[in-house]
Amino acid sequence: MMKLVGRKNEIKELERCLNTPKSEFVVVYGRRRIGKTFLIRNFFNEKYDFSFVGRHNYPKETQLAAFAEAIKEYGNSSFDLKLNSWEEAFKQLRILLENKKVKRKKVIFIDEMPWLDNRRSDFVPALESFWNAWAALRDDIMLVACGSSTSWIVDKILKNKGGLFNRVTMQIYLRPFSLSEVKEYLENQNCSWDNFQIAQAYMVFGGVPFYYSLINRELSLAQNIDRLFFSSKNAVLRTEFNELFAALFSNYDKHIEVIKILTSRTEGLTRTEISEKAGFGGSEMTKILDNLERCDFIMSSNKTGGGVKNKIFRICDFYTLFYYKFVEKNSSADADFWQKMINSPKINTWQGFCFELLCLLHITQIKRALGIDGVLVTLSTWRSKDRNAQIDLVIERSDRIVNLCEIKFSVNEFVITKDYESKLRSRAGLFAAETGTKYALNTTFITTYGISNPQNHSIVNGNIVLDDLF
Repeated sequence: MMKLVGRKNEIKELERCLNTPKSEFVVVYGRRRIGKTFLIRNFFNEKYDFSFVGRHNYPKETQLAAFAEAIKEYGNSSFDLKLNSWEEAFKQLRILLENKKVKRKKVIFIDEMPWLDNRRSDFVPALESFWNAWAALRDDIMLVACGSSTSWIVDKILKNKGGLFNRVTMQIYLRPFSLSEVKEYLENQNCSWDNFQIAQAYMVFGGVPFYYSLINRELSLAQNIDRLFFSSKNAVLRTEFNELFAALFSNYDKHIEVIKILTSRTEGLTRTEISEKAGFGGSEMTKILDNLERCDFIMSSNKTGGGVKNKIFRICDFYTLFYYKFVEKNSSADADFWQKMINSPKINTWQGFCFELLCLLHITQIKRALGIDGVLVTLSTWRSKDRNAQIDLVIERSDRIVNLCEIKFSVNEFVITKDYESKLRSRAGLFAAETGTKYALNTTFITTYGISNPQNHSIVNGNIVLDDLF
């Protein structure tokens, strides 16, 4: 089995649950391809007392027949079992586990659990009965439920208002890899890209481990992008998008509608602006925004001095951004599309925006580089009242300093001209006037390779480079 990268905190929680003196109901969830099943398989080394994987779009009868076969397999039985309901299925599972003699907790792993619950299914009530009337009363059961359909996991399990209310003892949400985790993953695959190449790859694939498993290390990054997106209409990551949102959300059409709206304005939109463009709002919009943010497709940030109601929402999933920018409407039959476009102004502009987003997703690393790990901070964005000036990242610190972050992507050291320095000073003055802040203002540069001759520019109060984000 491949080596597990990252996930240290998640492993600690699984170990803790395995060793507590009570039964544990653990839910592991996250977006498609993020590595949920791989984490569980690796941690338990595929040694379960019972394991079952739900089948996508299969009828209840077929699911129950497969469940019966799993009962037979884990019970080393030759008896053919006929199950007519999920209540019967969990009763047989209980009998199976009661007959197992082990000195540790008995581990049940049900993967893709949402797929077991169709419209006419009694799955959730049966699960409630199994846990409340039997498993929770013991001290030797560890039930691990897993699935990509985040909306189902949240609505039917985590926020269940019936028999499963407050029954989950641990929920583990798997987030995308950071830059350093992607680097470790690629190194384990003997792919020796440097940090700049990895950052460029992140701008396409984000932190989704599966996408990096498709990389051919014998090819360049540009060649890999062509192979995975543009080589044909059936290229693996071209068709991936069709399944992505459908696998996660029950009402995915409106989720996609919100995503499309956010891709139209990279600096982000308020909830009111999104609702006006979408034509709906209220609780439906609240749920969709919550779902998308929970699955790391969008992120929200407060506007400086604007309050929670004026949050800015922006897309933060690189794969989705790349798809809508370059793939969705691409009718070119050129299998080398990306290699030919790579140094174009359009790509350079897009990478500049993606680098800003990359920085927003690595705030912990930025704080560490600034030496303020232990300082309480508030993060926000700022737009001037006339909307002619903007700062994508404002770090307001409890030590009475505000870092106004200037984020610049460049293939070389970034040059600060006299005109640009004057512009930054004017913007800082406007920020101070409009916000009324009494804190000291530090202009902090975050660049790929640093500033050219920073000692000649007193405007630079901090200089963070791409390597710091790793």
